[in-house]
Amino acid sequence: MPQMRAIQVSEFGNPDVLEHVEVERPSPSEGEVLIKVKVAGVNYADTMRRRNQYLEETPLPFVPGSEVSGVVAEVGAGVEDVKERDRVVTLLRTGGYAQYAVAPGRNLISIPNGMDFEEAAAIPLQGLTAYHVLKSSGMLRQGEGVLVHAAAGGVGTLAVQMAKLMGASPIIATASTQEKLNLAKELGADVLINYTEEDWPEKVREATSGEGVDLILEMVGGDFVQKNLECLAAFGRIVVYGSASGERGSLIPANLMLKNQVVAGFYLPQLMGGRPELVEPSLEEILGWLASGELSLTIDARYPLEKAQEAHDALEGRQTTGKVVLNL
Repeated sequence: MPQMRAIQVSEFGNPDVLEHVEVERPSPSEGEVLIKVKVAGVNYADTMRRRNQYLEETPLPFVPGSEVSGVVAEVGAGVEDVKERDRVVTLLRTGGYAQYAVAPGRNLISIPNGMDFEEAAAIPLQGLTAYHVLKSSGMLRQGEGVLVHAAAGGVGTLAVQMAKLMGASPIIATASTQEKLNLAKELGADVLINYTEEDWPEKVREATSGEGVDLILEMVGGDFVQKNLECLAAFGRIVVYGSASGERGSLIPANLMLKNQVVAGFYLPQLMGGRPELVEPSLEEILGWLASGELSLTIDARYPLEKAQEAHDALEGRQTTGKVVLNL
């Protein structure tokens, strides 16, 4: 059988469990296509799967990687409107850190002319997440204040810009260094706060005249859950879409009643599987913003496939801004 290079996880743990190996190249079944991967996105979800801390169990061994851009190499039976050599980007459960990946034909997104493979890899997971945590789960309305944590990260850099495009005000950005806060300001943030400082909730309240913010995008976990509630306005919403710290927070649901507050969760695979009708129009709007120059992509770090360990180290060590990718 044909072989390919891939990154494999045979045991859960730190980045050193990412092994660069030769494995059997997959073949597409009915309804699937085989993609020759050009770029694989590196996301916090990949690091959580590697640590066995993800929302769903991942059987060992597995090839991590939930988003790829590349060229269709083979089309399985029953797949229509797709042909070999088409430039596509897609989301996967796993399997992206490899020279070839299999994906359902119905989930492919054509890469527009003029967009390269790196730019395309920044759109599906992080672009759609940023859009829907703001609009679908967050129910953002014009003139409302938004707090974006990790505003210099892959989702954060897009969420700051999209919040501005959706008419949010003020946009409050948090990050761990001044350099990252400067990036958030360049992207449109109005208020900059270092979340490593203990009094950051107080600074959020000060920036909103003591009222608190209307919408908070939460992906840190741990004690951030309770601290977010301290600076959430009446009728405000918190949307939880990750737990980068690896620590589970806690809250008392009855406490939400006092100010009519809402805590919601967002999980992109559930949206794509359960509400697929929301995906295409949001993607069209995102691509339109990119084409007009109203939205820009920040691709900070590029690694070859065999350096996946370094990519995970950098991501978990908060050494990156914007999108992190593996080039094949």
